[in-house]
Amino acid sequence: MDFFSDNTAAASPRVMAALAAANAGSASPYGKDDWTRRVEERFATIFEREVAVFLVLTGTAANALALASIVKPWGAILTHEEAHVVEDECGAPEFFTNGAKLVDLPGTGAKLKPETVTKALSHLRAGDFHQVQAQALTITQATECGTIYTPAEVRALKDAVTPRGLKLHMDGARFANALVTLGCTPAEITWKAGVDVLSFGGTKNGALAAEAVIFFDPAEAEEMKWRRKRAGQTLSKGRVLGAQFEGLLADDHWLDLARHANARAKRLADSVAQGSQARLAWPCQANEVFLVLPPTVQERLKSAGVGYYDWSARSLPPEAPLKDGEIVGRFVMSFATEADDVERLVAAIAG
Repeated sequence: MDFFSDNTAAASPRVMAALAAANAGSASPYGKDDWTRRVEERFATIFEREVAVFLVLTGTAANALALASIVKPWGAILTHEEAHVVEDECGAPEFFTNGAKLVDLPGTGAKLKPETVTKALSHLRAGDFHQVQAQALTITQATECGTIYTPAEVRALKDAVTPRGLKLHMDGARFANALVTLGCTPAEITWKAGVDVLSFGGTKNGALAAEAVIFFDPAEAEEMKWRRKRAGQTLSKGRVLGAQFEGLLADDHWLDLARHANARAKRLADSVAQGSQARLAWPCQANEVFLVLPPTVQERLKSAGVGYYDWSARSLPPEAPLKDGEIVGRFVMSFATEADDVERLVAAIAG
C-alpha cells in the first residue's frame, strides 16, 4: 500500500486523453498554440480577472521563477522553516533570484502568524545597505503539514507585510485540495486576500507534469518570459503543457480530483481520531494525514507493507511533543487512492 506521496499516482485518464488528442497535427510552438491560449483564458475565468499565465514543468521551477520575478538579488524572502522552498528545492529559489536570502520562520502546523512575520521584519532594517531587504513573503497552501490558510489568515499576513512593500507569493502545489476544503472561490483565497503571484499545482492533482505561474498583476510578469526561457522551462512543443491543463480544468475536473483525495484522507483521519492506537499530529485539512505513531503501530504498518514517510516533528504543538519511540508519519492520498486501501490502512493501525 503506497501512501508515500500524491506524486506516485499516474495522471488522470482525462488529462492523458487531452494530451493524446493534442498530439494530432501541427501547432504553433513556444506556447503560441491554441491549447495554451484556451488555458490562459480559462485561468482568467477561474480567477475572475485578467492574469498573466506561464506554464512550466515542475513545482520547483514555478516557485523559483515566481520569486525571482518579485525579488532582487539583495532581497530577503520570508517563509516557514519547513516550506518546500527551504527544504526541498536544492537552492533553486536562491539560484534563480541570483542570491536572495531565504529567512525561515517557525510556526505550528507549518503555518506562519502575522506576529511572527512582523517580528522578523523588525530585524531587517529597511534601507540599510548592510542588510538584505525584505521583499517577499511566501506561504504554502496547503502547507507541508497538511494545514490550510483561510482567506482571513492570508489577508492578515498580507496586511503585516504591506507597510514594508513586500509581495505575497503562494506555493499552491496542493492549491486544489485546500480550495475544496475552504469552499471559497479561487479569487477569494488569492488576489482578493492579497496574493500577488501563485504557483498553481497540477502534477500532484492529476497532471502528468504541468504547473502554472499566475501573476494577478500582469505588469509584474514582464520579465517572466525571459526568466522562463533562461531556466529551460519554455517548451518548444508548448501544447504538451497546455493540453494537460485543458484536460485538468475542463468541467472542474481538477476540483473533483481534489475532493476524492481529500475524502480518502478524511476517512483515515476520522478513524484515528476515534481510536486509541495513534493520534493526529495536526488537523487533516487537505489530502495529507500526519499521525503520531508509537512503536507498536510502526511495526504493524511495516508488517502490512504500508508505505509512508517518517516526517519532521518540528511543527508539532509545543504542548504535544513526541514520546519515546514515537514518530510522525505522513500518509498522502491522491485522486487514484482506492477506498479498499484506506480501509486496510485503518485496520493495520487499529491492530
